[in-house]
Amino acid sequence: MNITIPSNKKIYFASDQHLGLPNHKDSLVREKIFIKWLDTVKQDAEAIFLLGDLFDFWFEYKKVVPKGFVRVLGKLAEIRDSGIPIYFFVGNHDLWMDDYFEKELDIPIYHKPKEYIINNKTFLIGHGDGLGPGDKGYKRMKKVFTNPVSKWLYRWLHPDIGIRLGVYLSTKNKMISGDEDAKFLGEENEWLAQYCKRKLETKHYDYFIFGHRHLPMEIQVGDNSRYINLGDWISHFTYGVFDGKEVELKTYSLE
Repeated sequence: MNITIPSNKKIYFASDQHLGLPNHKDSLVREKIFIKWLDTVKQDAEAIFLLGDLFDFWFEYKKVVPKGFVRVLGKLAEIRDSGIPIYFFVGNHDLWMDDYFEKELDIPIYHKPKEYIINNKTFLIGHGDGLGPGDKGYKRMKKVFTNPVSKWLYRWLHPDIGIRLGVYLSTKNKMISGDEDAKFLGEENEWLAQYCKRKLETKHYDYFIFGHRHLPMEIQVGDNSRYINLGDWISHFTYGVFDGKEVELKTYSLE
């Protein structure tokens, strides 16, 4: 996909809000902060990319979605109705998204990384879970979770049971989470950085934009090629912005 940014516009990237965590009260505080950010960036946004784990748990039944999150859903609808494109890449906590966002909010959903050309810069964008070497336990679990038969069987659980169970497992089970502790492992041990370097062996990208690690970072992975991790909206409140020339990591002021 090709996107051209006018000189007065920008592209924004954010990921890993994990709304619903750790409880309704604390999550609502962070939800309102994220909405304030959305209100700020909509002023000059050419497009907004949300790179997954907006919710700490999300599962779509045919006629039911998880209760709550009306503020952020309403804000996304408002922004989308104003004509600003929003692109959503599912994460490991909301990988059971189906077509609710597409039908109700007109927001396309992507389950794999996708290539973009923005102002003649090449991007590879995605959540980041299950990419690169290692994390074999989570990769096996992801195959089970995304299997159509598994999803069909889970839908037979009453939503009151299915959503309660999913929230519990999402919070407690580290294998479902798929996240390591959010600390820098060193360039050679950051598996997403290794993934980027392998991708560069066959094709050049100016930017790799991912989430999942909950740690804002920028790593030079090749000549004129950078891997950028967006961090999270739990402790860092960081996001990426592309002004048509460069991508910059920024921290949203909570004041």
